[in-house]
Amino acid sequence: MPVRRFDVGSWLDSPLSRRRLDLTQFSKEREAVAEICSRVLAEGDEALRELGRRFDGWAPAPGESFEVPHRELAAAADRLAPADRSALEFAAGRIRDFHERQSEPGSVGLPGLKLVTRPVRRAGVYAPGGRAAYPSTVLMTVIPARVAKVPEVVLATPPRPDGSVPSSILAAAHIAGVDAVYRVGGAQAIAALAYGTASIPRVDVVAGPGNIYVTLAKKEVFGTVGVDGIAGPTEVVVVADGKARPDFVAADLAAQLEHDPMAWGVLITDSSQLADRVEEELESLLRGLERADIIRQANCCVIVAQDMEQAMHVANDFAPEHLLIVARDAARLAAQVQNAGAVFVGAYATVPLGDYSAGPNHTLPTSGAARFSSPLGVHTFLKRTSVLSLNRGDLETLRDASVRLAEMEGLGAHAHAIEVRLE
Repeated sequence: MPVRRFDVGSWLDSPLSRRRLDLTQFSKEREAVAEICSRVLAEGDEALRELGRRFDGWAPAPGESFEVPHRELAAAADRLAPADRSALEFAAGRIRDFHERQSEPGSVGLPGLKLVTRPVRRAGVYAPGGRAAYPSTVLMTVIPARVAKVPEVVLATPPRPDGSVPSSILAAAHIAGVDAVYRVGGAQAIAALAYGTASIPRVDVVAGPGNIYVTLAKKEVFGTVGVDGIAGPTEVVVVADGKARPDFVAADLAAQLEHDPMAWGVLITDSSQLADRVEEELESLLRGLERADIIRQANCCVIVAQDMEQAMHVANDFAPEHLLIVARDAARLAAQVQNAGAVFVGAYATVPLGDYSAGPNHTLPTSGAARFSSPLGVHTFLKRTSVLSLNRGDLETLRDASVRLAEMEGLGAHAHAIEVRLE
């Protein structure tokens, strides 16, 4: 397993420490996505059919719909093995409980001023397909929208070549409360949700992860529609002291690295001995993992710090999607976290629990975006409107400062609109 070793100085001097989501390198993909989005905007369902045949290997026949008949969602849930359905329902309950605590009531400020929080009218969520089905993504995107009281939530997901959708996806959609499932994948799905077609309604927010084409399409349609974020490859940083179990640390690194050859797994430790043992454990673990080839291609680094405070400084600078802290004083170190999408504290808080059933959302900021953005949540589907209800007395209170500011900016009509009401 190729693991790059650094001390803190050499890490900070390395270009790897300044990683960012650079979409400019995908020039051919960007051109293809721009063309796909333009075609869907101009041609609607006709473009979706042609693109579906080309990229998904399936498109509905004339008279057939992109939408999965709604009765098939409940039927798919009934077909699942009892243990599978129970796992989905357990995870859904935990996710729903966590996100219900994020509800934001309307707030009131000074007299006559109010900030009203409302859900968007319609949300579109995307669940990737291709190599694998991700029912957990359905739960993580749909449930926050439902908790936000979005009136209509629709799901787009790639179909199989026969036009079917995996039962696990449909069952998760049923459990989460989706209104409609559309068999459309890739950039064309994002464009359809953003622009609307004859058969797929235009939404106000698009959320959910995907490949580079999905990511570029979200960037392309942003402004026409809101998006939850522009995601890069998944990443985990493990901050561990010399007492951490190396097999636990290796397991957490491998769990994220198996997603993608571009994924990141970084161990920051104050113990060279732990670093050596984790490398050995990781090499041993790979001999039994099906996705070992993907893990070997991914970005795996070990940084040896002088102490745990320096380790936390490096972790905050990295601003990882997932941050796992395994140390004797993990709770104290967790209080020092400034930049991370999700924080996992203690040897038993393994990151995959957060991916599935712990409750917090697994759609998180990547590529350093945790410095300025947050996980997907109820707020993703809410918008705020300020309301001013002012009387003449309020106007008199605000007049002098407002007129003076208007005059400073050379906007006489602004000043007049205020003063005419007091004549």
